[in-house]
Amino acid sequence: MRGLTNISDPNLLIGSASSDDAAVYRISEDTALVQTLDFFTPIVDDPYLFGQIAAANSLSDVYAMGGTPITAMNIVAVPTDKLDLDTINQILRGGADKVAEANCALAGGHTVQNPEPLYGLSVTGTVNPHRVISNAGAKPGDHLLLTKPLGTGIISTAIKRGICSPELEKTASEQMAQLNTPGSAIASVGLTRAGTDVTGFGLLGHLSHLCRESGVTARIDSAAVPAISPDVLEFIKQGCVPGGSRENLKLAKEFTTFGADVSEEIQILLTDAQTSGGLLLAVSPENLHEAQDLLYANGASIVSEIGILTSADTKAVVVS
Repeated sequence: MRGLTNISDPNLLIGSASSDDAAVYRISEDTALVQTLDFFTPIVDDPYLFGQIAAANSLSDVYAMGGTPITAMNIVAVPTDKLDLDTINQILRGGADKVAEANCALAGGHTVQNPEPLYGLSVTGTVNPHRVISNAGAKPGDHLLLTKPLGTGIISTAIKRGICSPELEKTASEQMAQLNTPGSAIASVGLTRAGTDVTGFGLLGHLSHLCRESGVTARIDSAAVPAISPDVLEFIKQGCVPGGSRENLKLAKEFTTFGADVSEEIQILLTDAQTSGGLLLAVSPENLHEAQDLLYANGASIVSEIGILTSADTKAVVVS
């Protein structure tokens, strides 16, 4: 967006400059709008499940900012000469059911012809402007919590190569379709100082944004970072690594110090491009246990403590 015309607006609390998950615009002392959009090509064969995953991924950015989704609009691009109307309807039904699960109103959308299918949502939410979760605000001593295991990019590649079991494909798909509702719950009581969700830039990429904006360094214990299944590391050894994940690792090496005993497979896992990944939250030591309990109570499948923040060092992230 460099060089684009823009106006300065004091009510735009969070825009594009800080690499946050969504924009936040204040409309009153106690209410701000959270605005985001996201869409992508199918990553599973089932059209209904694809709709669910794409919708959950779009809604996630509102939850990651501590907001509550209120309206959503479909973004649809489809090749009608290759997909029949029933298949297109199944994609939209999957998205609509996930939006309904979020107690969010599906308000319409827009459809265009395209050589390959694309689907996602434009989502508007609300948040208390004093309780926004952003990349900034984390402090040295904060603990890092992760609410979903890693590996969806690796597993998606293994599915395409026909070497992923149906059971693991189902587990990964269900995880990607899981809403990140704990984000709004933890923000409403002020138990996190900063946070994001883990998506296309991988765990280390999104973590680096938080470290940069907060002026801290993250020290990650790679053994504490969960994978969806032990099979994920085996898939990596077999070369099931999407191009985006390899690019993420290449970039991560510029801002990360990897310990000598951190294998290449683990490095790839930590930079694997996720779809609808979990929340990554910085929580103060005094709030740690209360935050973990609240996240579990609001639907988090896991709450893994993966590292700690320290004063800024030469690199944004250190992995041991």
